[in-house]
Amino acid sequence: MTAPVTTQKSWVVALLLCFFVGVLGAHRFYTGKVGTGVLQLITIGGLGIWAFIDLIMILVGAFRDKQGQPLVK
Repeated sequence: MTAPVTTQKSWVVALLLCFFVGVLGAHRFYTGKVGTGVLQLITIGGLGIWAFIDLIMILVGAFRDKQGQPLVK
């Protein structure tokens, strides 16, 4: 029997990464979403729009890590 997977990713760290370097996808790399992190890096955060949407999602608590777990506040 294995223990359930829980995230140790901080909401505050993800928020700060998204705010300061969101167009580079740093918050996505931090939460384990490497594929979309690379896409954000290549597209400059979807010209800033994608990074802005992620910022709003983090603020309202809707952003999840790679395993679908909510970030720890």
